[in-house]
Amino acid sequence: MRPFNGYKPQKQGGTREILPAGGYIAKILNAEEKNYTWGNVLLISFDIAEGEHAGFFNADYQNNTNEDRRWRGTFWLHIPKDDGSEKDGWTKNTFNGAIWAIEESNPGYAWNWDEKTLKDKMVGVLFRNEEWRSSNTGNTGWDTKCCKLESIEDIRNGKFKIPKDKPLANKPVQSEPDFAPVEDNDTKLPWETDGAL
Repeated sequence: MRPFNGYKPQKQGGTREILPAGGYIAKILNAEEKNYTWGNVLLISFDIAEGEHAGFFNADYQNNTNEDRRWRGTFWLHIPKDDGSEKDGWTKNTFNGAIWAIEESNPGYAWNWDEKTLKDKMVGVLFRNEEWRSSNTGNTGWDTKCCKLESIEDIRNGKFKIPKDKPLANKPVQSEPDFAPVEDNDTKLPWETDGAL
């Protein structure tokens, strides 16, 4: 084998810890409007501020040694298009509910259409289990994601329901293999030789 540039033996990151589904108190670290061809979102980045999982997303980020690491404590709040559609009505309800949760959690704060004023505000965040599929490999798995903002008081008093798990939509049905398993114990593996291993 030929050596390559950049060789350095090092431990790879292990499996990532997943935040359990439930309600948490969070501190908003950043908020910014993101524009996409399909619409705009208010990307709210936060970390858990209280309880046994305080600092969870900072630890997750610091422990991730991958080059493509990203901050996972986020909530994507769709911004209404104001086009009068039924879907836009749902988007407005969700947006209004999220801003209510932030205002309710921060006495004296009133939303003024400047997303930068959300920094350092406290809010309740609700996480549910969601299934994902890798666009590169097609592999699937489960993670938790923030699905709703709640008032801090409701989180502290347990006045919330954890939403049902969200499996992938249009998940392909697993079929039985159309071949019989080989039961030949005398078959050698490709790297075995006639001699002893």
